Amino acid sequence: MALPSHDTLVSYPDGATASTGTVLHVEPLDDGLSAVILDATAVHPIDTAWPDQPSDRGVLRGAAGEARIERAVMGGIHDGALLLGTDLPVRTGTEGWTFVVAHLVDGAAPAEGESVEVVADADLRAALSAGHTACHLASLALDGALSDSWTKETPRDALGNPAFDQLAIVTSRIHEHGSIDTYRIGKSLRRKGFAPAGLDDVAAVAARANALLAGWVAAGGAVRIERADAAITTRRTWVCALPEGEVRIPCGGTHVDDLAAFTSIEVALERTDVEGGIELVMTTTARMA
Repeated sequence: MALPSHDTLVSYPDGATASTGTVLHVEPLDDGLSAVILDATAVHPIDTAWPDQPSDRGVLRGAAGEARIERAVMGGIHDGALLLGTDLPVRTGTEGWTFVVAHLVDGAAPAEGESVEVVADADLRAALSAGHTACHLASLALDGALSDSWTKETPRDALGNPAFDQLAIVTSRIHEHGSIDTYRIGKSLRRKGFAPAGLDDVAAVAARANALLAGWVAAGGAVRIERADAAITTRRTWVCALPEGEVRIPCGGTHVDDLAAFTSIEVALERTDVEGGIELVMTTTARMA
């Protein structure tokens, strides 16, 4: 069977953890795993360009039995070649490419053309979804806590505060029920108008952020993902109801469906002086209802 010519259809943005699909391509890999590409899947892959949320794990069930899905990665097809994960040289959605979810399975791979079932680990998905929602809220809370630390007009976040998170972020890593975000404050950010003195007392900044988070969690609020269609390349938007209003952030990950799922979300900040500036690490912890 030829390589797919259409993007994979995905149902995980709607909260699905199981789906059936047709096997379009199977490719053995050097590490003994097989990359299985379906026309549709509920399995969330890790994004190559911004690998903040880990991929789902789970099982694939077909005529040959059950195979473990060790991880799922993005794949791209161009000029008859399939490139996977970090070998993918372009961003998802690049014109002229077909983008697919590759399930990396350990065990007997299904046959091309076969109908199979994939089931993601629902507990892992729920924990990562909680971590991702908490990460978005923590970034908004940090922006709010540092809103008085700017001396120039600057881009704004979804709540209208100066977008410290967007402008200073270096890495973001989602884990079960939380996240770790690393920021760099150097010459570039200072030129944009950020006053580093705002981080002289990181405990006070954390306290202001945590007060915002406590208010949002106490109020509750519906969370959803908006998208125009089911293709993996379609732009998706995280939408969350907060007391200040509905916020919208582009996001390809998975989330809880209401802030009532949490009993608390808290951040801790650690500042380190480094050559040329400051490194700030925010650790976010979510506790579930």
